[in-house]
Amino acid sequence: MPGGTIGILGGGQLGRMLAISAAQLGYRCIGYAPEGDNVAAPVSADFVTAGWDDAAALARFAARCDVVTWEFENVPLAALDAVAPERLFPPRGALEVAQDRLDEKRFVEGLGGRTAPYAPVDTAPDLEDAVRRLGGGILKTRREGYDGKGQWRIASERDLAALPALGGRPAIYEGLVRFDVEFSVIVARSRSGELRFWDSTANEHRDGILNRSLLPAGAVIEGQVEEARALSRRVAEGLGYVGVLTLEFFATAQGPVFNEMAPRVHNSGHWTIEGAATSQFENHIRAVAGLPLGDTRTTAQAVEMTNIVGDDGADWLEASVDGEVHLHLYGKQEAREGRKMGHVTRLSR
Repeated sequence: MPGGTIGILGGGQLGRMLAISAAQLGYRCIGYAPEGDNVAAPVSADFVTAGWDDAAALARFAARCDVVTWEFENVPLAALDAVAPERLFPPRGALEVAQDRLDEKRFVEGLGGRTAPYAPVDTAPDLEDAVRRLGGGILKTRREGYDGKGQWRIASERDLAALPALGGRPAIYEGLVRFDVEFSVIVARSRSGELRFWDSTANEHRDGILNRSLLPAGAVIEGQVEEARALSRRVAEGLGYVGVLTLEFFATAQGPVFNEMAPRVHNSGHWTIEGAATSQFENHIRAVAGLPLGDTRTTAQAVEMTNIVGDDGADWLEASVDGEVHLHLYGKQEAREGRKMGHVTRLSR
């Protein structure tokens, strides 16, 4: 019930926005993350700074929480050992699948999803064979890496000599997909199995990082979103998921092609804070707390969400007074290249 305590593994901006939504619903949040720029800490009721390998600290943290969730998918699986399965949402299996790109693709294929052509890469000959068979593509580490990190584009076999050493890390090679536009399906699933979808945005990327999310998304996405939602439903139900889940897709001539999933709230859903009846953050809290899900309908005629990355946010404070513009700054201390510092949502009613 409201008044209880929700634990959040991770201290980034997603944890920050989850803690804000939890407070609005009457919950206390306790965060947990190693030392760093933990921007969730100032808005949390308490915050534990300790390592992912500190079993004693994790056990003390878990004992203080009624339920525990996470805000990013690279939480080490061993850290979940401190949390009783019946108090962990989403379930551990969702993190296990999403942390390995090869396992993730095989899982989605098993549910009838369409993926890019791919091949596992454990050795240099594996990569050479994959490039010969699939042509140009992208080499990705199987674990970790996001926003373009841990990824290398390969046009032909001539590019192989310039690749950095993977240091024994398993990888996956994905053939290029011809697509019209990228979009995401964001779904909330409650403990009782109720599902709610938000409208899918058209997503524009820059240097591997989401730049803008737009609604209306256009006819191409609108013609493919139902098939993508059907797959997302099967994924959520197959994982026994509780909380907000995101699947990213390419809209192609053959239909939606699955790219990757994020077992958490997602950057492309930030617009829902002001642009939907219930935000992705509130519905994640509702789901993990066992409450009914809120209405996910879009409440604006048009939405544009733009990320503030690195030091490109200097003009946004002045721009945010023009029309219905909502500025979110995450409180990060250092504006490094490629680092998400905030976002701006512009609505048309």
